[in-house]
Amino acid sequence: MGNKSTNIVGRQPVLEALQEGIQLERIYLQKNASGEVIDRIRELAYNQHIPINYVPVEKLNSLSRIPHQGVIALNSFIQYVDLQDAIDLVVQQGETPLFVMLDGVTDVRNIGAIARSAKCCGSQLIILPDKGVGALNEEALKSSAGALQQIMITRVNSLLKAIDTLRMNGIAVVVTEMGATTPLFEVDLKQPTCLVMGSEDKGVQPYISKAATVKCFIPMPGEFESFNVSVATGILLYEATRQRLVS
Repeated sequence: MGNKSTNIVGRQPVLEALQEGIQLERIYLQKNASGEVIDRIRELAYNQHIPINYVPVEKLNSLSRIPHQGVIALNSFIQYVDLQDAIDLVVQQGETPLFVMLDGVTDVRNIGAIARSAKCCGSQLIILPDKGVGALNEEALKSSAGALQQIMITRVNSLLKAIDTLRMNGIAVVVTEMGATTPLFEVDLKQPTCLVMGSEDKGVQPYISKAATVKCFIPMPGEFESFNVSVATGILLYEATRQRLVS
């Protein structure tokens, strides 16, 4: 399902790749690069939810020995899908949506581990922001045991807009946070659900939490700070699986 990850080097080759809709993981753009083609690359990348990293020329030189003209794109291992298309596909297949949204989870090994748990528990989709996430590279793929190429992945410009789309489609948005008063086991996860997982240091952003349908916490008898985010996600996913298996 994924493509072999290679670099596309130079302004015109990158522009043509964008125009042809080739799946790109991200674009490295020299900080002071300018011109009509650069402007068009920026526009198309934004519309296709492809991250742009503004980097010094030394970074680009380290990625390619041939003239790069200030632009290098990284081909994607992952086949990204549109959020509404993914929702429609799951519903058409007669399945109950069980999605995972990641807010501030930057470590690609954690993302890989989450994808593996998601696939094991019957989740159909992972939703990522198009900024602040590391490249889903070979390390991420290895951490996922190949699951990143077997589950749908969508990238969005705005997690808040994605939540609006989910709720308009009748999908409950469940956030876990330390200050919540409802334990996980009291949340109805048999309904169409998207689990929102935040970073280990900051948790889910307040404006994302405010937009959620349900806020819950994972009961922990042990006196320790919290679970690793990939472990916490696995716990929530398996609780959803348990509820759906016994219903």
